[in-house]
Amino acid sequence: MNIGMILDMAASAGSRPLITVGDRSLTAVELRDHARRAALRFREYPAVLYLATSNLAYPVALFGAVLAGVPFVPLNYRLGGQQLDALLERHPGALVLRQDDLAALVADDVPPDMEQIPTPWDGDAVAVIIYTSGTTSEPKAAMLRHRHLMAYLLNTLEFGAAAETDASLVSVPPYHIAGLTNLLSNLYSGRRVVYLSTFDAADWLDTVRRERITHAMLVPTMLARIVAEVDEDTNTPTLTSLAYGGSRTPRPVLEHALRVFPDAGFVNAYGLTETASSVAVLGPDDHRAAAASADPAERNRLGSVGRPLPGIEIEIRSETGEPVAAGEAGLVFVRGDQISGEYGGRSALDPAGWFPTRDLGRLDADGYLFIEGRADDTIIRGGENIAPAEIEDVLLEYPGITEAAVIGVPDPEWGQRLVAVVVGTGAVAEIKQWVKDRLRSSKTPDTIVFRAELPKTETGKLLRRNLVAELESTDA
Repeated sequence: MNIGMILDMAASAGSRPLITVGDRSLTAVELRDHARRAALRFREYPAVLYLATSNLAYPVALFGAVLAGVPFVPLNYRLGGQQLDALLERHPGALVLRQDDLAALVADDVPPDMEQIPTPWDGDAVAVIIYTSGTTSEPKAAMLRHRHLMAYLLNTLEFGAAAETDASLVSVPPYHIAGLTNLLSNLYSGRRVVYLSTFDAADWLDTVRRERITHAMLVPTMLARIVAEVDEDTNTPTLTSLAYGGSRTPRPVLEHALRVFPDAGFVNAYGLTETASSVAVLGPDDHRAAAASADPAERNRLGSVGRPLPGIEIEIRSETGEPVAAGEAGLVFVRGDQISGEYGGRSALDPAGWFPTRDLGRLDADGYLFIEGRADDTIIRGGENIAPAEIEDVLLEYPGITEAAVIGVPDPEWGQRLVAVVVGTGAVAEIKQWVKDRLRSSKTPDTIVFRAELPKTETGKLLRRNLVAELESTDA
């Protein structure tokens, strides 16, 4: 099965708008016609590279590439010249669509000759190539085939289930996996997609009200800025679903959001580019039950990413590759039809089809998944493996600290010593004691560094390696 099917399926929506940017919209029929016309041009190239913001031309370019039978490659338009040139060199001869090239894709030209439109339905063909964010290493080209994306849609969604009044506000950039799968899942469900080309908290709230948004997806940094912008009366009566994910969400931010959006069903989604979107979800009922519970174990589930989606298996393994018992931490492996785990033709799946996420996590007795950071981020201090996330969670509970990152820097005696980089205020000795009282001495930061902000990608992922490089060079 090929995601091009979604175009014809969505066209049954008739003349109502399905893609909106600003004061202009496209119906599903218009989207299909523009994509067909684009496909006639795109089929002369080995790939289509999209180097621009989200707008009406984004879905046209995506489906145009799909119909032409060539990979669609959305690139981070914010990259520096040298980084961007390195990615462009990986695709010789490809068509590069930049911001100034997009108007032609949605021009009101005469529809193309239907007989000339290619109809590729090979589910094993590469649909999209997304470059990983490269927070710990150079970006890798994650390849998603049509069958991976269709498996995600078919296993998790019901076609045409959305109400005609439903509208989803998409703020994540087009080069992120969530930008791609939000488009596909909303079109498949029959929900109108409203794009914000650039994110601003006040503009986001205004758009929710003006467009009567029912569903929205945010990364944690966006959620934090929104809840800082509003009081207990948000006046967003149509908002019924608020999804968040992409990186760890500080508990204070989430609890604040639950208070200011009391009528919205919160969804925490966990997935990777290589898994073709979400593999685990903490749904609205879980959020409500955890927020209202007096049981610490149940309330702690607000810090989980929920349970596996249909068609997904999750397993926690030790460093030697053996499955561990419920509650024990280890490496997170996932398996399912939507899992790609492929980089430039090289598969990272093991012989049994399991993909090593390189995330550290644990599954509780009820199957809830807790992510404790990246395996690459593990700090080894005096022979003890320390997960930064455990210390970061404690630091975020300290009054006055709003963001925290814990890293290891070289130490001649201990191998590595702990440095906590925090955003906020507080006395160093008091912060250290706060951590020591809740964990133990070996997990207490040796150094506390205050910053106005932490380095992050545009989608909110902490650039931990930037902090490590900076603080190693300054001998923090």
